[in-house]
Amino acid sequence: MAFIITFIILLLAAHLVLMESYRWWFLKVKPFSFSADIIPPIYFTVIIPARNEEDQIKQCLLSVLAQNYPPGLFEVIVADDYSTDNTAGVVTELQKQYPNLRLLQLEKLLPGKKLNSYKKKAIELAIEDAKGAWIVTTDADCLVSANWLRNFAGFISQSDAVFVAAPVKFTNTGSFVSLFQCLDFMSLQGITAASVSQGFHSMCNGANLAYNKQVFNEVGGFKGIDNIASGDDMLLMYKIYVRYKKQVHFLFSPESIVQTFPMLTWKGFINQRIRWASKADKFDDKRIIAVLAFIYLLNLSFVLLPFAAIWFANIWWYWLAFIAAKTVIELRFMVPVARFFKEEKLLWWFPLMQPFHIAYTIVAGWLGKFGKYTWKGREVK
Repeated sequence: MAFIITFIILLLAAHLVLMESYRWWFLKVKPFSFSADIIPPIYFTVIIPARNEEDQIKQCLLSVLAQNYPPGLFEVIVADDYSTDNTAGVVTELQKQYPNLRLLQLEKLLPGKKLNSYKKKAIELAIEDAKGAWIVTTDADCLVSANWLRNFAGFISQSDAVFVAAPVKFTNTGSFVSLFQCLDFMSLQGITAASVSQGFHSMCNGANLAYNKQVFNEVGGFKGIDNIASGDDMLLMYKIYVRYKKQVHFLFSPESIVQTFPMLTWKGFINQRIRWASKADKFDDKRIIAVLAFIYLLNLSFVLLPFAAIWFANIWWYWLAFIAAKTVIELRFMVPVARFFKEEKLLWWFPLMQPFHIAYTIVAGWLGKFGKYTWKGREVK
């Protein structure tokens, strides 16, 4: 038993070092701000891939189109991914009011074509037709702030950025599964802000990205990763990072937060995380692979430790102590992150969520590598 206990203590010590590093880097990041009187004349093409989003797409588009940014300096392209509902109809109706809103339909451009990554193809076709020098992406179920594009423009004009990741936040609907996702996703966003600002990881979320169109074409776009169902964000980010290491940044600003809704059910949540995990072994960034493998091993040890109770009766006390230690280590990081997202009250739920977080990490990680999942009505292997 001494070997098992020592091994887990060493894992927790390494976890402490990792989380304290993230915390230190996060606290070092300075919030971005600039003069609202100066609007840099950067032309953006906002691309929104959408599949069967008739219930969400209107509110999303209204938030994007109501920007404190000149309408003549941005266009919005909805790339309709073979929707079988009225997504296209909703967009067409809004086009009567907004001349800078456009619609592309994969069904008309690629009739009946079978793909493994429809979302990447939707974005790629939209970029080919884009007028903007900068591409901004979000999702059809997201809401953006009025200063979203203005902040991107200000940040780009004051930096040497060619790729900009920005924060995303889940809207808490009050259910237990919602609370869990809000906390889990907030931790991921905190790590993203910390590690990207430090140049340690290539992490981002496609719901809130901006990148230079010329650079996208220069690195070959999605070529080489277009056969992977997921990864239109992080895998692309790494391709650009390889060539422009010092020009990949994180826009750290409350006004740049994009809001979206969590999955309504545990099944939907697990499917989403399996989809995210499915690209884990596709990263060329060995630092991310090493961290993901370490986190998986740490959580796996918590799952396997109770089985030692067959031989050692007092193992449960060690298990509870290790869970408590893991919780404290992660809470220290979560406090400043929750403060940035103005979600400090959610932290009261954090200790309760630990067993669920450990379990889902093991399940999603395993199925992401060896299983398959259903997403947007499609089964993906």
